[in-house]
Amino acid sequence: MLNRLPPKERQIVDLLYQRGAMTAAEVVEALPEPLSGSAVRTMLRRLEDKGAVRRGESERGYLYAPAQSDQTARKSALSEVVRVFFNGSPTSAASALLGMSDRIDDQELDALERMIAEARKAKGK
Repeated sequence: MLNRLPPKERQIVDLLYQRGAMTAAEVVEALPEPLSGSAVRTMLRRLEDKGAVRRGESERGYLYAPAQSDQTARKSALSEVVRVFFNGSPTSAASALLGMSDRIDDQELDALERMIAEARKAKGK
């Protein structure tokens, strides 16, 4: 869903993932390109209607946060990348990542090996 948002709306959601819940005024201040407060509030309302952000109340006013956890959003985004760029093959995507082994340190390789072992165990193999 996030990949279908217009660029400015996506930029706001990305800010919320990076910084956590924010007021509309904080979003205005954090945006690299200036937008009016009313434009940001309108976009936040649209994002809420689309289910991309949720609104809660606080002593500072309305706080906006991503509707999905960052883990869920990452998994969804990665699934889309695998579908589009790797013809739906997680193996091809993993192979491409491992092709960047010059940037993967030994600890990360060990972690990958553990994850593969855990995935096999979970599948009963």
